[in-house]
Amino acid sequence: MTALRPERDSGTAGDQGSSYGQPYGDSGAFGGGWYEEQYPQPLLDDETVALRIPEPPARPTVAETGAETGAETGAAGTGPVGGGRAARRKAAKRRHGRRGAPRDQSPGEEAAETAKAPLSRVEARRQARARKPGAAVIASRAIGEIFITTGVLMLLFVTYQLWWTNVRAHAQANQAASSLQDDWASGKRSPGTFEPGQGFALLHIPKLDVVVPIAEGISSKKVLDRGMVGHYAEEGLKTAMPDAKTGNFGLAGHRNTHGEPFRYINKLEPGDPIVVETQDKYFVYKMASILPVTSPSNVSVLDPVPKQSGFKGPGRYITLTTCTPEFTSKYRMIVWGKMVEERPRSKGKPDALVS
Repeated sequence: MTALRPERDSGTAGDQGSSYGQPYGDSGAFGGGWYEEQYPQPLLDDETVALRIPEPPARPTVAETGAETGAETGAAGTGPVGGGRAARRKAAKRRHGRRGAPRDQSPGEEAAETAKAPLSRVEARRQARARKPGAAVIASRAIGEIFITTGVLMLLFVTYQLWWTNVRAHAQANQAASSLQDDWASGKRSPGTFEPGQGFALLHIPKLDVVVPIAEGISSKKVLDRGMVGHYAEEGLKTAMPDAKTGNFGLAGHRNTHGEPFRYINKLEPGDPIVVETQDKYFVYKMASILPVTSPSNVSVLDPVPKQSGFKGPGRYITLTTCTPEFTSKYRMIVWGKMVEERPRSKGKPDALVS
C-alpha cells in the first residue's frame, strides 16, 4: 500500500498478533486519541464483526437554523426544495403568483379584499346608480301600496257594513223597544199622531224570531238605520194605521245591514202570523202572498187594495217592503198579509205569541 501506516512497537509474534484488529490506543506511536480523531476507523458490527458504512449526518431543520427560505421549504412551506436559486424562484411564483397574491386564495377572500379596496369616483357613482331603483320599480311599488291600502279600506268598510252596523242597530232597537214598553207599563199615554222617528208599536214575526220597534216615517237616519222598521206616513206614500177600519198598513225595513229585520221575510208562507203590538191592542195578520221582485217605483203595492196581492176588495191589510237581491237595492220584495184578529191587551197575548 502507498498510504502511510504508523509503526508498531516491536515485539514477539504473539504480541504483534495480539495487536491486530485493535484500535490504536494511548500507547500508539502518534498519541492514540489524536489519530482516532484525524483518521476515524470503521465501526465493527458486534455480531458479524464486518465492516459497516457510517450513516450520513442529519441535515439541520428549520427550527435548528432559525431561518426559513425558499431553498428549505416547498411551495406549501412544508418540504425541502432543491435545485438552487432558480428552483426557489419557481416555488415563490407558485406560492404568490406574478403580483405576489396567494394563488390558493378562495374567491370569497378575493372578493372581500376587492371590496375593501377604495373605489374610484366613477366606480362609486356607477354602483350608486345601480343601487338606486328605476322608475318602473318605483311605479310598481306605488301601485302595490295603493292596492294594499285600497284592499284594507274595503275590508274595513265591509266589516263596518256587515257587522258593526248590525251591532249598533240592534242595540238602538232594543233600547227603543225597552223604552216603549216602559212607557206602556207606566200608563203613559201616547198621542194619536206621532212625530217622525217616534216609536209607537212593536212588530212580531214569530217564525223568524223577529221583535222590532215600529217608528213613524221611513227616514234612513232616524228610523231604518237605527234597526227599526218604518211606517209609510209621508205625503204620496201615506198608509193607514192598524186600528183603521179599512186600509193598508205599509212598513219598510232593511234586508241587510243595520239590524236587517226583514232579511228572511222571503221564507214566510201563507198562514204564517204577523203581529203588531200597540199600547192597547194586538193586531194579528196572516201572511197571504208575496211579490218576489218589483221596481222600486211600484208604489201601487201600498194601495188600500194592492192589485198584485190577490185581495179582491177593501179590507185591513199589512204590507212589508224590503230590498232584493240581498246586499243590493236594485229591486223590491213585497209581502202582504190580512188581519184576522184584533185583541185588546187586557185579554192577554194572542195565540201566535203564546205558542
